[in-house]
Order: sequence, then C-alpha cells, then structure tokens
Amino acid sequence: MGPAIVSLIKQLTSESNVQLPKIFTPAHLNLVFKRSYYYTEKVPRTNLYTRISLIGSPNISVAPILDQWIEDGKKVRSVELQSIIRALRARKRFNQALELSEWMSNKGAFPFFPGDRAVQLDLIGKVRGIQAAETYFEELAVKSEKIYGAFLNCCVREGLVEKSLSLLQKMKDKGFATSPLTYNDIMCLYLNMGQLEKIPLVLSEMKETGVCPDNFSYRICINSYGSRSDFNSIENLLNEVESQPDFRIDWSTYTTAASVYIKAGFNEKARSYMKKAEEKVQTDARGYNSLITLYASLGEKTEMMRIWGLKKTATKRQINNDYMTMMGSLVKLGELEEAETLFNEWESAGNLYDFRVPNVLLIGYTQNGFVEKAEMTLDGIIGRGNIPIPNSWGIIAAGFVGKGNMKKAFECMTKAFALQPQNPGWLPKPGIVSSILDWLGREGKDEEVESFINSLKRIASTDGEIYHALIRAHLSKGDEVEEAILEDMKADNIDEDEDTKKIHSSR
Repeated sequence: MGPAIVSLIKQLTSESNVQLPKIFTPAHLNLVFKRSYYYTEKVPRTNLYTRISLIGSPNISVAPILDQWIEDGKKVRSVELQSIIRALRARKRFNQALELSEWMSNKGAFPFFPGDRAVQLDLIGKVRGIQAAETYFEELAVKSEKIYGAFLNCCVREGLVEKSLSLLQKMKDKGFATSPLTYNDIMCLYLNMGQLEKIPLVLSEMKETGVCPDNFSYRICINSYGSRSDFNSIENLLNEVESQPDFRIDWSTYTTAASVYIKAGFNEKARSYMKKAEEKVQTDARGYNSLITLYASLGEKTEMMRIWGLKKTATKRQINNDYMTMMGSLVKLGELEEAETLFNEWESAGNLYDFRVPNVLLIGYTQNGFVEKAEMTLDGIIGRGNIPIPNSWGIIAAGFVGKGNMKKAFECMTKAFALQPQNPGWLPKPGIVSSILDWLGREGKDEEVESFINSLKRIASTDGEIYHALIRAHLSKGDEVEEAILEDMKADNIDEDEDTKKIHSSR
C-alpha cells in the first residue's frame, strides 16, 4: 500500500471523531453510553480496520469481509474487533456495528465480556427497537451493572419514564447504582421530558448515596437551571464545584454556563466563564471550537480570531470540523471574504475533501443574496476534480428559489438528483421541491415534468407537501394523477389537501 493511500486512509478515519452535542438530546445519551464501556484502549488501525471503515454504504454487510479474513488464515484480536465496533458507532453505522458484534459473539472464538454485551444491547435498541432490547436483556442469565446501565440507556432514549425509574430502583436494590452515569441518564430523561425541577433532586440524591457527580452531571443541572432562568442556582452550583479540592471542573462545564448566560443576554457574565474555559482548554480542539462559536454569538470577531490563532498553535493540525466551525462563525458575522480566504487555506491543507466545508461558504453566499457567486464557486470546485454531494446543489437551488429564478433552481435540483444514488441518505427540502414542482406545472415542458417527478419518486420522499405538489404538477399539465401516488399517500398516512379531495370526488 503506497504512502498516498495510507495518508488518505488516515485522513478518512480521523474525520470520524464524535463532537459533543450542544444540547442534551437522546444523541447525547449515546455519547455518554459510548464512553462508558471498553472504549479506552487505542488500537492500531490494521488492514481489517481500513477494509471495513472504507465501506461506502452503511447497508453493506461486513460479515463476508470478516469471514474472508479468517479463511485467508489471518488473525484478529478481540480488542481489534471492539475498536472497529467503536469506529462504526462513531460514524452512526449501527447496523454494521451490531452485525460485527453478533458475529463476534456467535463465533465463540472470542471472549465476550459484560462490556461487550452492554454495547450489543445498546446497538439492538438502536437498530431493532426497545422491545428487542428488552427481550435480549431478559434472556441474559447474568446481568451485570453494565448490562443494567445499557438497558436503562435504551429506556431513557425512548423517553420511557416509568420503566426507567423502575429499572433504576432495581439497580439500587442490587447495589448497581454506583456510577454517575446511571443518575446522569435519569437527569437527561427529566430534561428531555421537560421535568426540569426534578433534576437538582437527582443530583442531591447522588451526593446523599455517596455517588460523586461528574462534569456531565453538573452540565445537565446548569442547563436545567438556565431553562428556568434560575441564575442564582447556577452561580451557587459553580461556586460549590470550584470549592471542591479533589474535583477538576472542565472547559465544557464553563462553556455550558456561558452559553446559558448568552441566551439570557448576560454577556459580561458569559465572558467571565469563557475566560475560565479558556484556561482549561489546553490542547482540546473541541474546546477552542466551542469558544469560537460562543464569541461568534457575541459578535466578537477579534476574540474569534484570537482563539483560532491559539488553537492553531496548541493543536497539531486543523481537521475539517475545525474549519467548518471557524468558517461558519465568520459567515454568521457576515465576513464572507475572510470565510473564503479560510476556505482556500483549507483546500491547500491536504485534508480529505469533505463537501460539508465548502457548503458552509455556499450557504453564506446564498443567504446574503450572492447565489450566482455560490454557483460559480461550486463549478470551480468541480472543475478541480471534486465530486459534490447532492446537498451542495440543493443549497444553490434554494438560493435561486429565494431570488425567484425557478429555471436555475430546477437545473440545480436536477443536478442534485443525479448525485443522489451515490448519497442515499440525502433528501431534498420539501419546500424547495414544492416550489419547483409548482413552477414546472405552469411553465415546464412535459419531458421535464416527467423526468423530475420520476426522480422524486425514486428518492421516495414521504413528505405531504411534496405529495401535494406532485399532484398539483400533474393537474397543471392536464394529466391524470397516477393511482400509485394516491396509494402511496395513503400508505404514508399523508392527509389529503383540497386538490386531492377534488381528484377523489371526480372518480
């Protein structure tokens, strides 16, 4: 394998780092759980790792690759398989991660520890649903604290309050509620269900039972206090934490507090916590990115640039997410020329070409009325040999819709449709498609309407707005609406609009 390929693989795999979500959503719970079990050892990325990580589609089975690997007489270690599962989960390829986990457990040739079963249980919940996860949990003869924690995470993710609290009580009875992760799950449950007043009570219970809260525990409480505009409690909580000699408060706890104060309009207080966060960041790129985003919210370009300079000095290199953060912050402040300069820097940095980065610039251009420049920029990128993703053309199509140039919007969306088969997860924005369909119904040629509708049906969007626009396009051209469209609407539980009702009444 040549050096260039090795470099490409390293860039590809390094771009799969999971970033902390900005709010406490079920996705955040996934991150909490992922950090809990066996994900501490770093394993060298082997040929097997790269073979699986470079699979293009998340729907492709990984089992044949593993079977062939074994048939070729090559060895594989448990810790290596665990590392690959971790990478797949980080990339949200849960089906493949579960397949690999079950391959590992079914082979019988690898030790399968409680941490492995906990991860498998969590993956079953994600892929097959809570009922399948509960069946798996109940069938396990031996249930460790990690197994209980994994099932609790599944229940919390689904918003099952009674089941989650019942499971917590069982964990207490068995002496399994010894980790802050367990209580963090319950606090996240209350936060997501809007029962904010119960969160401080959980924190108090942790302390009373001898379970030491962690930074995540305090961040949940800070957010709950912020949602209730209880700023005195935030101050008291942070003062309490800072006074604990054996506890190290991290940058993220301070930036969480700063974000709460910015939303409330208390900018000076936010800045004081941002300064404290800066003292804690050291070499953590996520911390610098968080500070850049916060300063952008305050409209402070000078501080943004200062933090960006500190980050470039403190970290070895800037990955795509770093450029996206900084460019997005510049776009937010209307600094399009500087965002373009940073984009040029990114292109020359040698990172794996990720179209999410230029998309930030394209959005900036279109939002500020420079849609023609956005199109010219994208054409230039393509001219340099890069293949865009559908959303790149979708962004420009939206810009042309905003300017009323429907012919150009149609052309751009057609280009997006052409790229969709290689990007099956992409769906166009219903409002943009509806506008284009309405225009096609009035002014488009028959072959254009037919081609566009066929492409739309291939993508199989089930949004009601698109269905209704499809029907209006048929009616505008004087065509009979296909029975299949009406059947699809019924199957997708899409309510009829006035045009649909007229069709049914005339049949």
